[in-house]
Amino acid sequence: MSLSRADVEGIARLARLEITDAELPVYVGSLSKILSFVEQLNAADTAAIEPMAHPLEGEVQRLRPDAVTEHDQHAKFQQNAPQVASALYVVPRVIE
Repeated sequence: MSLSRADVEGIARLARLEITDAELPVYVGSLSKILSFVEQLNAADTAAIEPMAHPLEGEVQRLRPDAVTEHDQHAKFQQNAPQVASALYVVPRVIE
C-alpha cells in the first residue's frame, strides 16, 4: 500500500505532529514501506498455526527475590520541604 502526501499530512494532523515540507517525503516513504510489510504479513497462511497462550511455554522466567531493598525515609526528605502537613507536601494553590 502506498500512501500519498495528503494521507501523511492527515495522519500528522490527527496525531498533532508538526512535519516540515522537507520531512514529508521521508515520512511518506517510511510509512508506505511499513504498510507494505504489514500487507506481506497478512498474506501469510496462519490457518494451521495454533495460537500461543504464552510465548515462553514450558520455560521458566527467572525472577528476583521479593525483598525490601530501600527503607521509608519520608521524614528525612520532608525536612527540606518548606511546608508539610499530615506527612504530605503542601504546595501553593494553582487553580482558584
